[in-house]
Amino acid sequence: MSRESGAFNNDVPVAANMSTRLSALMIVSLMILTPLSGCFGSDDEPPRVSATDLLISGDIGGGIWSTIILGAKSDLSVYIPYFIQDPGSLRAQNGTVLEISAGEEVSVSWLLPPRNSDVVILVGQPGRSNWPTRAANESWMEWAANMTHSGAVEVAMNGDEGGLWPWLNHSENDGGEVSLRWLTSIRPQRTDLNMDEGVDASDGWIDGRSVYEWVQFITDETPDPTDLADGAKGYLDRWIGNGNPAYEDAILYFEGVLSDFGLRTEVHRFQAGTLWAVNICGYKDGTVFPDEWLVFGGHFDIAPYATPTSLLPGFEQTGYGTRTGAYDNTAGSAMVLTTAGALSQFDARRTMVFCLWSSEEEGLWGSSAFADSLPQGVTVSNYLNLDMAGINYPGNYALSVYLGPDGSGAEIDQPGMYHLAEWIGSDALNLSYQIENGRIEWENGGEAPLWGNQYNDTVAIYESPTARSDHQPFQDIGVATLGWNGVVDGYPCYHKTCDQLETMEGYMDTETATGEANLVHSWDIVTWWAVFAFLHMDQSPVPNEL
Repeated sequence: MSRESGAFNNDVPVAANMSTRLSALMIVSLMILTPLSGCFGSDDEPPRVSATDLLISGDIGGGIWSTIILGAKSDLSVYIPYFIQDPGSLRAQNGTVLEISAGEEVSVSWLLPPRNSDVVILVGQPGRSNWPTRAANESWMEWAANMTHSGAVEVAMNGDEGGLWPWLNHSENDGGEVSLRWLTSIRPQRTDLNMDEGVDASDGWIDGRSVYEWVQFITDETPDPTDLADGAKGYLDRWIGNGNPAYEDAILYFEGVLSDFGLRTEVHRFQAGTLWAVNICGYKDGTVFPDEWLVFGGHFDIAPYATPTSLLPGFEQTGYGTRTGAYDNTAGSAMVLTTAGALSQFDARRTMVFCLWSSEEEGLWGSSAFADSLPQGVTVSNYLNLDMAGINYPGNYALSVYLGPDGSGAEIDQPGMYHLAEWIGSDALNLSYQIENGRIEWENGGEAPLWGNQYNDTVAIYESPTARSDHQPFQDIGVATLGWNGVVDGYPCYHKTCDQLETMEGYMDTETATGEANLVHSWDIVTWWAVFAFLHMDQSPVPNEL
């Protein structure tokens, strides 16, 4: 059950060019004057539409696709600034404007923010085409308090075959005053968990707890004498190598998981001299642009043992190699699987490709072979990368949201991708404060400190000058990319025996939450960020602006 928020008076009109915060006295004055507002202006001026003229019923759930019924006491327009499912095309689109006549009801399927319970619908006069909107680096609540940095959108024709509801384009005209209808969403939670286990990020269309349990399962070192591949219940020893039974066992398992999601699954084997790679990819063909591929990937191989001293008790942080690779990169593999499971049930315009790369540790062999061997006529519209995400905010480390290609360190060469990353993070994930901290830290020190030092409340969005992961081959063929990672060089178990789930929990433990809960929330943030980016990019790919 959901409730409507009492944080704002729903009758208060908001001017789109308001330059200062309203004091409490001014708000009270507006509330008193509101019933008289129809008395001002010319006699033929239509009465102002109030937010209370909009009637709402249904489940207002956060982080899930839910259905609400919108009705109206009088003719009005509404701007819904969240993902909705168009009733004609049945595809997701980034917001819409609806015309609702008095007495009419409209059913809307929408996806509300998973980590921000403040929900707003903008209400205006019928026939309205232009609307104010928030800036990319602020939430809707922050925008309502001070709209000096707001932007604008305008109604545009739906670009999908069979689409019924308008799309929205950028505009220079915000259309003037609007009324705001505030609601409070409630995200579902599992009943078998508590706060120490991350219960508040345990349910929804996707959730961080599911990622945690994938990592827990894949890295399970419990002995299993019947498993001749690695002798354990999990899928360990995923080291590249012809004939490595544990590697082949993992390939077979992941192929089956992607197939069970209903994806067309292919195992690509590449051989070039001594370079050997195997990629596992699941495809769902796009129904509008099947030759434009939107690719989501993370490597499933882990650092092989090179020095036996790393096996000895007390020497876990020496040598090189790991059996589990929980952070690098079972975490990324788990997020790819979680995302594939959700999006595989959705109709997309562009072909969705979910890949687990091999041989990243040897030099990006798997992703390079894929990017260099695209079928004739196929292009990659965007690529999203997950590698070493988890030990970061809300723990005492920075979350890096990196994009590219980067042309120079002096300016942003990919403003479209930067805007998209900020737009998702600031409202859907409620991270505007952390993103501002990250901007300051990036300007002060660049990437290296973010990968090694401890930080509080820091999420940095930036163009990465380095390319130490699988996004590089896609940037090399001219594709704009987006990726996520936490601490790298500052993690003493990087490529070591101690890269285990328990170690990650220890590094994520804080005074206010357990390491397990923080890991669940970390993976919840990153996976949702990637899914929202995926939905945006399916409707409107982000171009490489270099």
